Amino acid sequence: MATQRLDKVTALNCSVSRRDARKLIKEGRVSVNGGVALRAETEIDTENDKISVDGVNYEIKEHVYIMMNKPSGVISASEDKNKTTVVDLVPPELVRKSLFPAGRLDRDTTGLIIITDDGAFTHRLLSPSHHVYKRYIAKLDAPLGEESVKRLEEGILLEDGTQCLPARVKPFEENGEPFAQIEIREGKYHQVKRMTAACGSHVVELRRVKIGALCLDESLAPGECREMTEEELSLIFED
Repeated sequence: MATQRLDKVTALNCSVSRRDARKLIKEGRVSVNGGVALRAETEIDTENDKISVDGVNYEIKEHVYIMMNKPSGVISASEDKNKTTVVDLVPPELVRKSLFPAGRLDRDTTGLIIITDDGAFTHRLLSPSHHVYKRYIAKLDAPLGEESVKRLEEGILLEDGTQCLPARVKPFEENGEPFAQIEIREGKYHQVKRMTAACGSHVVELRRVKIGALCLDESLAPGECREMTEEELSLIFED
């Protein structure tokens, strides 16, 4: 049985500070299993107990995991004074105080991004040692030739000395225009764009469609998001 203090559970699930959570409890506004709870230190069974605040029921969750179809022009950050962030697009019912994007997409790159409040999960996702590949579809201004594909698949060395890990690359055409499906398991600055540029092919548009074995839900319009299922979470660490 996993337990946590009532004030911590209330703060996490109601997007308030621990101090404000203790105030809610002291004022008798928090109920556990239908009864008013007045002690902040009360231990809550996070798997079986039910809590409500001001009569509103909350599902107890230690962490939240959100899939978003990131639109162009939005930055991968928790907050910014001048620009719209992916966290700004999260609807109120999913908002928590400590949400952040698990990794980043460039401002003009679109597609699959995960937003969470779980730091351990994010570290595992982003660490190259865990071999979580991310799949991108790149529209290019010139096709990638066989020699370029070989360089990328062997792990290309960029002009500034940056060594990239081996990528998985499949060039293709769509309506007569050059594209490439590129999979990488790291996230260096503008990596896909810099890799293809080093081969003489510049990215015109870039979209991430897959992380591990998790595909973007194409029913999500740009800017839309939803909470992920347990099954989807497990797919992230499958190849």
